[in-house]
Amino acid sequence: MGTNVVNALAGVSVRIETGEFVAVMGPSGSGKTTFMNLLGCLDRPSSGKYLFEGHEVSAYDHTDLARLRNQKIGFVFQNFNLLPRITALDNVALPLAYGKLPRSERRTRAAKALEEVGLGDRMDHRPVQLSGGQQQRVAIARAIVGSPSLILADEPTGALDTKTGVEIMGILQTLNDRGITIVLVTHEHDIAEHAGRVLTFRDGRMIRDEKGMGRRAGAPAPQGQPHLVAVAGH
Repeated sequence: MGTNVVNALAGVSVRIETGEFVAVMGPSGSGKTTFMNLLGCLDRPSSGKYLFEGHEVSAYDHTDLARLRNQKIGFVFQNFNLLPRITALDNVALPLAYGKLPRSERRTRAAKALEEVGLGDRMDHRPVQLSGGQQQRVAIARAIVGSPSLILADEPTGALDTKTGVEIMGILQTLNDRGITIVLVTHEHDIAEHAGRVLTFRDGRMIRDEKGMGRRAGAPAPQGQPHLVAVAGH
């Protein structure tokens, strides 16, 4: 039997500036998940390159990629991905366990992150004791506890009702206003409207790169080093 090669992404070239809020849209199989995995250093491009804050990271080894993810990137998922047997505070502190911080400092930083997302009174609750919206707030706190420069959010409102989804987007908008770059995957046009830029994928290619309706949509691009430059081979 012959070998079939499937290019999940082809001919994609994207530059994302520091502090941008970018929404990524497209049907299932369009390549948006692969794109996000590349940005999050979870996958490597088979051709092309990926620059993160000016550094070519495509050739980093697994240890360097893990360190980059831990120190620079926060992840938010549709299904929260919280550990069910530990408290909200311990869930948020977990990413800090890979560093050299003492336990007391990890818990202090985790408590501050939970307060930032409005859950200062739920620190000792386990996930089962929290609503879906509260669980997603815990997940966002976990994403920001290490002071990342980039947050990647994969359908962060997909498991939530409309009102709660708007609240979660408000938190992400506040983080973006602080200068954190946010790239968000969504199927929902009303969620994408929060972004200042919308990328649309189809069949492994980016077919549109448009200005969004978010508050930063009309802001001039910062001068100097871009945050991310991703180029997938043809």
